[in-house]
Amino acid sequence: MIQTPGFLYTVIAFVLVIGPLVFVHELGHYLAGRLFGVKADEFSIGFGREVFGVTDKRGTRWKFGWMPLGGYVKFAGDMDASSKPDPEWLALPVEERARTFQAKPIWQRAIIVAAGPITNFLVAIAILMGFAISYGDLRTPAVIGSIQPGSPAASAGLREGDKIVALAGRPIGTFEDMVRFVQIRPGQSVQVDFVRDAAPKGVTLTIGTHVERDRFGNEPKIGRIGIGRAAATLVPVSLIEAPAVAVRQTGSILRMMGDVIGQIVSGRRSVKELGGPLSIAKVSGEQMALGTSSFVFLIALVSINLGFINLLPVPVLDGGHLLFYAIEAVRRRPLEAQVQEWAFRGGLAAVLALMVMVTFNDLGTLGLWNKLGIQLAGLIG
Repeated sequence: MIQTPGFLYTVIAFVLVIGPLVFVHELGHYLAGRLFGVKADEFSIGFGREVFGVTDKRGTRWKFGWMPLGGYVKFAGDMDASSKPDPEWLALPVEERARTFQAKPIWQRAIIVAAGPITNFLVAIAILMGFAISYGDLRTPAVIGSIQPGSPAASAGLREGDKIVALAGRPIGTFEDMVRFVQIRPGQSVQVDFVRDAAPKGVTLTIGTHVERDRFGNEPKIGRIGIGRAAATLVPVSLIEAPAVAVRQTGSILRMMGDVIGQIVSGRRSVKELGGPLSIAKVSGEQMALGTSSFVFLIALVSINLGFINLLPVPVLDGGHLLFYAIEAVRRRPLEAQVQEWAFRGGLAAVLALMVMVTFNDLGTLGLWNKLGIQLAGLIG
């Protein structure tokens, strides 16, 4: 086990992950707004009081807030979370009003809102393209090459040479697809469809739970069924093929994220496993300590995560805005301002509650509660 990265090292790693990703997310909104002629009043990295900023020739204030856990672009005419126009909006000159967010047709507003998460996905795809070109793409057939004695696979009667075609009804194309499916479902009972000697068969097994201790002392629970691949197939990837490979890999990661959220919602996975900024900071420091490749791959994962989370249909997130635009398109008029206001209040309360919960999870997972308790006892004593 190597030494855990220090506090300053972890902070620097966290800033290098979150800062650029928040910037490109907001830059996506900003560039889409410029494309449609919308004036941006503010472009902020971080929230709260301004620490530093400059105003460009277009009148946009580019600034840094003291709390660097996010950012925003404030467009002219977009005055609050529910995108209601400023009360003085109607009094603006016609030319100036035409440059406001609210003056644009609904499809343009939807593109501007969606541009942030899409930019995060594009960043991740670009990184994964680089990895595919540099290292190739694993496309190992889902054929069992070995079986660990006493494992769930052995108990279920699986044999070497069996080809897995589906798990819990989900088609399996490669050995890597099978690994991704199994590792996030420890303890879960699944139907395994396979082919043996050209004959289709099926068995039910319970995925085993393996606690794997890494270099930094983390002990995640990983699903295992006790099989090994026949032979790894690493396929070289050309520049032309790379986008398709990266998009496919991004889709696989998104599916895993959706599966994990579904497990939490259904109660099959504890909410205590959700992590927040402190966990991201810890992982950022660890991955940077492991080397450039690990750190850059983490940036791709976090970028996909940011895009995914922001597209959830929760008011105050980009997905919440898109939901209301979809309703507006169907109704041919927006929801009443009061309905939007209450929805965004509820969304904000939910997001804040989630932040509090994941922060408590982080404090417990990282052992900070004990450290705080020791320090408090020392102060009291």
